[in-house]
Amino acid sequence: MRRLSDLEAYFELGHEGENVTAEIRAELSALAQEIDRLEFATLLPGENDRRNAIVTIHPGAGGTESQDWADMLLRMYKRWAERRGFKFTLMDYQPGEEAGLKSATFTVAGDYAYGLLSSEIGVHRLVRISPFDSNARRHTSFASVFVSPEIDDTIEIELKPEDLRIETYRSTGAGGQHVNTTDSAVRITHLPTGTVAQCQNERSQHRNKEMALKFLRSKLYELELLRRREESQKLEDSKMEINFGSQIRSYVLHPYRLVKDVRTKLEVGDADRVLDGDLDPFIRAYLLSRRAVAR
Repeated sequence: MRRLSDLEAYFELGHEGENVTAEIRAELSALAQEIDRLEFATLLPGENDRRNAIVTIHPGAGGTESQDWADMLLRMYKRWAERRGFKFTLMDYQPGEEAGLKSATFTVAGDYAYGLLSSEIGVHRLVRISPFDSNARRHTSFASVFVSPEIDDTIEIELKPEDLRIETYRSTGAGGQHVNTTDSAVRITHLPTGTVAQCQNERSQHRNKEMALKFLRSKLYELELLRRREESQKLEDSKMEINFGSQIRSYVLHPYRLVKDVRTKLEVGDADRVLDGDLDPFIRAYLLSRRAVAR
């Protein structure tokens, strides 16, 4: 391995009196990252794990509180993607009435993006002093996260015209005057399954329709995989009612600060670091526990 050879060369230079401490530290850090990447690969053997991911976030009941929490989750995943060097693209954003969002869909492009983010499927719970409550009371909010793999056009998913309901609407997110003043956004519903895909990121209605169809194929492909593997219950679990008792992870900001994964029991006291995208400890713990169960 090239990095090991480089390290050996630096150590030899060090023995000869050269000051190569910075170079050795840099190589060790790079080597640790490579080992971490390879370890993750052993935990993600699925045929779709290496694909890009399509992620959708929905707030639970609770109006502004849950909508703001959903927006916090969107930022968290964006920061996680940036930390890993993945490409984050916001494809659809429906803002809340006062704050936060009603729904958001984004893609994360990078090696094993789907395999890693699939561990985030489920309900996320937040406990905090509400910034929207004049009496500064503690509130509990919920939001759901669903992830599907982005598939390429070589995989055939038949979409019959009579099975699709195609709607256009005015874009509500950022994108300039042209995007916001025309009905260029597209929402497509697959009537037999109730699966919905939408896009408003592109300037033209044609391009938004093209992207929404791509998202829809990806979602339907994932549903078909789950059916073939007789794992439909997993999909149902990932779409549980968004309320107390169905969460996979709790983020507590008051009266103490703690993030706890319900499935693995992993706890992290630095909640701000987690909300800033440091999710790898939770992802790794979940993947390790899943592999242990599978053995």
